[in-house]
Amino acid sequence: MKKENKIVIYQTKTGAVEINLDINNKTIFLTQQQVGQLFNVQKAAISKHINNIFRTKELNRKSTVSILETVQSEGKRNISRKIEYYNLDLILSIGYRVNSVNATKFRQWATRTLHSHIVDGYTINKNVSQKIIVHS
Repeated sequence: MKKENKIVIYQTKTGAVEINLDINNKTIFLTQQQVGQLFNVQKAAISKHINNIFRTKELNRKSTVSILETVQSEGKRNISRKIEYYNLDLILSIGYRVNSVNATKFRQWATRTLHSHIVDGYTINKNVSQKIIVHS
């Protein structure tokens, strides 16, 4: 049986975000565009918050950003581009800075999850088998 590399982190009432789990590093990675979709804000807002997170040394770029090369077809050419992927630590930090309805719901979910974990000593994901896809 093939093991799925997906984990449910957060789902809004209207949609969800596909999140890939890096089993080796025990984290998830999203692109700037995917983080923007998660919190329903423009890439510029995400970029501003990322720059502030690194400027204030809340997090270290080297330990939170992974740069992967991807090849995409543009017309008849294959173009190689380097894409930044942000890990869970950076995604959480962004979520606590963004001002949007989705970010507020995310913070409420994260706070409930953390509260449950602290009070109960563990957290149960009741939807662990659920697959979530990005709605564009």
